[in-house]
This record gives sequence, C-alpha cells and structure tokens, in this order.
Amino acid sequence: MPIQIERAQPSHVDALCAIERKAVQLFRGHPAWPDYAAVSIPPELLRQAIDRGLVWVAFDESAEPVGFVWLDAELADGAIGVAEIDVLPEHGRRGIGAALLEHSCAWAREAGYRRMDLGTLADVPWNAPFYARHGFAVVDKDDPAFAHARQRDREHGFADHLRVFMSRTLSAPARGEWTAWPAPAKLNLFLRITGRRADGYHELQTVFRLLDWGDEVRLRLREDGEIRRLSGANGVSAQDDLAVRAAQLLQQHAGGSAGVDIDVGKRIPMGGGLGGGSSDAATVLVALNHLWRLGLDEDALAGLGGQLGADVPVFVRGRSAWGEGIGDQFGPIRLPRRHYVVLDPREPVPTAALFQAPELTRNAPRATISSFASGETAENAFLPVVRARYPRVAEALDWLGGFGTARLSGSGGCVFLELRSLARACAVADRCPSAFRAHVARGMDVSPLHDALVRQCGRS
Repeated sequence: MPIQIERAQPSHVDALCAIERKAVQLFRGHPAWPDYAAVSIPPELLRQAIDRGLVWVAFDESAEPVGFVWLDAELADGAIGVAEIDVLPEHGRRGIGAALLEHSCAWAREAGYRRMDLGTLADVPWNAPFYARHGFAVVDKDDPAFAHARQRDREHGFADHLRVFMSRTLSAPARGEWTAWPAPAKLNLFLRITGRRADGYHELQTVFRLLDWGDEVRLRLREDGEIRRLSGANGVSAQDDLAVRAAQLLQQHAGGSAGVDIDVGKRIPMGGGLGGGSSDAATVLVALNHLWRLGLDEDALAGLGGQLGADVPVFVRGRSAWGEGIGDQFGPIRLPRRHYVVLDPREPVPTAALFQAPELTRNAPRATISSFASGETAENAFLPVVRARYPRVAEALDWLGGFGTARLSGSGGCVFLELRSLARACAVADRCPSAFRAHVARGMDVSPLHDALVRQCGRS
C-alpha cells in the first residue's frame, strides 16, 4: 500500500484521537492495560502540537488517516521525543508505523535535534523490539535526562517497572543536505499612530508578541552561488519574495560565492498582519549567517533586515518587544504566559492602502508601558478602517468577539483573542465557522528561531 504522510491539520484531531483509542485495545491482557486504558490523549494538547507542526499523519488510498506520530519538543539537551505513535490495528504490519517513525526522525535531524527519545513497553513486539529495529537503544532511565519523562509517566499512572526508555542518535546534516528552521508569526498587542513625519513615514507605537506557530523555511546549501526558490507564497514571484531577497542581500554583503535552495512551507496567511514575509526573511538571514559561517552579530543582521522591511529586525532579534518610531526602535518586554486564538478571515488586507486612508487616526497620544500593562492601551489604529472596508474581517471580529475582546493584528486582516487557558483557546477554535480558519498559538518571549539556532550551532 502506498503511504502518504503529511503534516496534520486541526481538523484531524478527532480522527487521531479515535486512532489512539483503537490502537490501545491491542494491549488488552497485558499488565499495563489498566494504565493505558485509563489515559487518553488530551485533545487540546494534540491540537497545540498540530499547530506547532509536530504531528504527521499517514493516509490510505482513500485519503483517510490510518496512523500518526506526535513529537514532544519540550525535552532538554538537544533531544526531541516521541509523544505518541499509533496505527489502526487493521492497517498493522504494512510498514505504516515504520514510515511515520523514519519521517519524524528525518525532520528532527533537519531541525537540529541530536537525538530522539521515547518511553515504551519492553516485552511488546510492536514496542521496544520495533524501535530497536529502527536504531533505538535502551538507555539508563535513571539518567537525569529522562527525569521529566518518568515524572509524566508517574502522573499518568504508568507502571515504571514495565517501561523502558530508548534513544536514537541523529547525525548532523552534512553540507548540502536540508536543514529546517522556524519562521514564527507575530501579533501586535496594540498599535497606535502618534504622528506623521515630513518624509511621509508614520510614527508608531506597538508591542510585538512572537508565537510558537508560523512558517517553516528549509535551506540546502549550493556551491555554485545560485539562490533558488523551490516553493514559497502563492502569487509572489521569486524576485519579490522577501526570503529570496534576504539571501541575496546577505550574499552581497558577505561577498561570498555560496548559494542556497530555499523551500518555504507557508502557514502564515498573506496580508494577515502576522508578519509572515518578514519572518521568513529574518529566518533566512539568521540561518544562512550560521550555515555560511559569516559570523555577523545580531546588530548587523538586524541592520540588514531593516533594509528589507520594518518588521524584519524584530524577528531577527527574536524577542517580544516594545516598538516605536517608524518601526525601527525596539526594546525587549516581558509578557505573561498567554494562549491565542488566531482567526484568518481569508481576506488579505494591503497595508499601503490603509496608511493612505483619510479616516485613519494619525495623532493619538503616546502610550506608556504601564498603560499597556494595565490594559488601558489595547487598541489598533487600523481597526476602524479595516472593519469599514473589509466585511469578512468585520465578521471575524464579531464572531470572535462573542468569546472576549477580539483584536486586529498589525494592519490585518487576521484577528485574535488572548486567553489564559489552552483548553479554552482550543474550545473557541473548535467552534470556528467554516468561512474562517483558526489557529491556536502560545506567546513566546524568545523566538523558536533562536531555539533552533542554539540547536543547530550545537550540531556544528
């Protein structure tokens, strides 16, 4: 049977939970059965992992899910874990589990992880013996590296004496092989326009919040000096693609002859006010600075990013930030842990037209960090203009506003709701009308891109 493996979508959550419940029936009669039967996948955690791009699904000929693998990126020491891997019992012994496992190991290797860890049953043929055939070896579970995993086992009630921990070393990608890098989305938690300069540029104030959800940029070095885009945003030519322009700018600045293939997996909608193109460009700058071994510091990379777009430097620096000026002045800011429902109305909003709108408020009083922290400052100057001109965005704001204070990000058209609870965020997202697309994301003070850089540098 041909096996097709793709990244999971939020719409797959129920099907994957059903696969897990059917797969666990195979453990009936085993001493671990009472423990396994009593614990099921929390749908909200699976949904979060899907939005982070950490779940892959295997499909049969009829495009129905028949298996999946879910990775746990919360481990330390450059490791990633297998949180769950399940195949429908009626599709067992067809190589589906092996294909999912190898696919996830290949991605983890590209993403800079140095090993894959998991906990499993020692005496079940499709558990420890299966993993041993795929390069996993039993490790000392008293090693402090596995303390967190064992603690979670205890919380789930799994009998420690029945389980073993296994690990597989992942080699570093060789020069000329693909590497994978995150390009996170951002939200503007507020946005004021406080004036207009003589040169036509607007003075802004905003807070950038980075998310754990976004695009993925894959890079493969070339020795011929060519910069080639294999995929990118629909409707954007290669010469206009900020990811390509970032590579060209860095190549010109460094005066080198190295080239690169660029493959951008787009998930951030265009014209959504989430900074997708800017984030892709920043990821290319940061990643190629490492891969080409240029040694440029953060200030130099941010300076190059500023030549590509006002938001690029904040993605290069990779921290939540208080922004001022024309989008070129940043100061780090610590923000509380929050979850977000990000709604895509599927109606792109062109930024340039909004800045020219006569009804746009351009002389708002200056905000302070204390007024933002108190909740007094939360508005977006573009909101009235976007609401009046873009009916689908207005509909999205009205629908999401039924659950709390819905806000516009940047110049739109994506809207978002801030929540304290992941479960609540998932519950809202699950009710999203079919006309829109919902994502659940977690706010990050440090960019996933910087975490990836640490991993990749550790592999060099």
